[in-house]
Amino acid sequence: MAAVILCFGCAAARSNSSAILSEKRVVMDEITHIPMTFLTTAPSNDAKIYQTHPQWLADGSRIIFRSTNRAADGTPQIFAVRESDGAITQLTHGLGVHLGSINLSRKTNRIFYLREGDDHRLRMMALTIPADLETGGAPVERAVAVFPEGFRDSDGFALDADETAAYIGVRLDNAPTPQAAAAQKVTGAVWAVDLASGATRLVVTTPFRVGHVEANPWVPGEIMYCHETGGDAPQRMWIVKADGTGNRPLYVETPTEWITHETFVDRDHVMFSIMGHRDELRRHPTGIAVINLRTDRVELLGQLAEGGGFWHSSGTPDGRLAVADDFAGEIYLIDRSNGERVLLSTGHVMKPDHAHPNFSPDGTRILIQSGRLTGGKSLDLVTIPVPARFLAPPKASPSP
Repeated sequence: MAAVILCFGCAAARSNSSAILSEKRVVMDEITHIPMTFLTTAPSNDAKIYQTHPQWLADGSRIIFRSTNRAADGTPQIFAVRESDGAITQLTHGLGVHLGSINLSRKTNRIFYLREGDDHRLRMMALTIPADLETGGAPVERAVAVFPEGFRDSDGFALDADETAAYIGVRLDNAPTPQAAAAQKVTGAVWAVDLASGATRLVVTTPFRVGHVEANPWVPGEIMYCHETGGDAPQRMWIVKADGTGNRPLYVETPTEWITHETFVDRDHVMFSIMGHRDELRRHPTGIAVINLRTDRVELLGQLAEGGGFWHSSGTPDGRLAVADDFAGEIYLIDRSNGERVLLSTGHVMKPDHAHPNFSPDGTRILIQSGRLTGGKSLDLVTIPVPARFLAPPKASPSP
């Protein structure tokens, strides 16, 4: 499908050795006629942070992303792109940066990530981003915690709502893949990391490999994690308190259901997918679902009649909207108040990775990663506007 390019963003001034000229393009979707803003278009493979985690710095000024090969030395690094003009800046440098789990503070312009040191020990790092980043300001990096020798993470950690702690999945096995770990019936764990002292403690151990550790952004001390198999787990979603109490399955699934891609959407609800990509799964209800953490009540938001159905999803915290991708690389908006479903964007290929959509903090844009312009050879970051009729009305000003 040929891309219709409407305009190029103005080139950002190169202010330091890490700043990169804008690659910003606006491309019209030939099917929906909705403009898509491609923020990265270089041949490098650029990926957004997973849709379960924030994408924008706390002040909303920049989107943070990761790239395996954009850096001049070819090493995996973390970058920022400023939406206003497309200016791209490299934030991390050197060896050992892990891109599997990047966490943005919701309170300050800080980024938390993992880095392996020269001693081969893994560290949790904090990177503070200055307001004058593109005009010479340098990020300040410090080690928050140094993990024990031989520590292996499960490719996922999350910040507590009060940002005094992080929760990280721990591998207690030597299996090379999740599938091998499932076959070996290995164990896993969730640890808490004190962000002030770097001290670690055990939250919970599990009789399976832990994955997708998430923390409720609105409720301190509430952790969600999954049984990671690389496929269909017998019981995917689990919830636990930070003190280790209350560990239980979330949405007790049946043998005929394939549950995946869970994410907090507000203080009391988790959105997830009941997969329908196989004929045998369609004999029962499938689609995007929302479960109430306090009552276990489930709301089904619907499913596509054709194709593999919905895959990854996210929602606005006010409960009005949901967004989901499908196996064909299409992006859909769902009005939760009436079930209306609108096709927003098409042709995103879902290679070399999936679109993973989620909303901007103000709910006006959707961020995805797309293989559209490269035919699936590499990914670009793309924002898609939420149509005006779906936007929340502005709050009335208080009476004088």
